Amino acid sequence: MARPPAFPAEEKVRIVLSILAGEVSVAEAARRAKVSEQSVGNWKRQFLEAGRAGLVAGKSGPSTREQQLEAEVTELTQALGEAAVEIRVWKKSAEGRLGPSRTSS
Repeated sequence: MARPPAFPAEEKVRIVLSILAGEVSVAEAARRAKVSEQSVGNWKRQFLEAGRAGLVAGKSGPSTREQQLEAEVTELTQALGEAAVEIRVWKKSAEGRLGPSRTSS
């Protein structure tokens, strides 16, 4: 049996919110969406876990994505500094072999 097409996230959110509001049961939502109750239950669980994670993180610190980006910026800044030092060394080495640079003042 072929796997049904993926539901858009907005549709999953609408279904989960209607369940949480008490408008429909998990079974009714699954029947209407033509998916298994297990799928709808998984959507509900994922929704609630993500919400809980957001409340736990709160304003206490940067998100995981922000931490990843900050680490990447640090790494790239360090690499840029190392490259600048290498360029200076190469220039000094070239000046020693070729004489003073015409562009240096």
